[in-house]
Amino acid sequence: MTVQTKKRTNGVEVDRLHETVKAVKETSQLGLFTFHLANRWTDGAKNRSQVTSFQHQGQQVPHDSKFDFAADEPDVLLGADSAANPVEHLLHALASCVTTSMVYHAAARGISVERVESALEGDLDLRGFLGLDPTIRNGCQQIRLKLRVKANVDDDEFQALSNLGPTFSPVFESLRNGVPIQVEVERV
Repeated sequence: MTVQTKKRTNGVEVDRLHETVKAVKETSQLGLFTFHLANRWTDGAKNRSQVTSFQHQGQQVPHDSKFDFAADEPDVLLGADSAANPVEHLLHALASCVTTSMVYHAAARGISVERVESALEGDLDLRGFLGLDPTIRNGCQQIRLKLRVKANVDDDEFQALSNLGPTFSPVFESLRNGVPIQVEVERV
């Protein structure tokens, strides 16, 4: 009896990845997703968010598990320091999206990646958040992302590999170029 194994590169089922690319190329609607997150303030700086499903092809698709996120602020920012703060969540989203984009696109090109590590820093000036200086933005003034990548490739391939994450990451692109945000508030 022959057992057929699925070809994986970087933990990615490469045949499935190529099938997905082909399907989206043929039917662009297959590439449209809407992701959902519900958040509730609990006390002070504490918030909890839950992710249970996303939308694809007009259908709600449940995740196999519920995903919970907690957010708080450190004591110096009047929180209880019980969870990462929202800016730290943003940095995590950026790091994980750049990394995933890199390894998926590398897998599609047949490039094996042995390790990816990243370190991020985001500079924030509280004077913007506090409304003390209208010339200082409320958000990060700068984010620094340092990637450490181990792959057995030559220098040219390494340069191409290095560009895959920032080039294809939806979070990186959203932060770099901005994204329209529609806000609606209702009284409850």
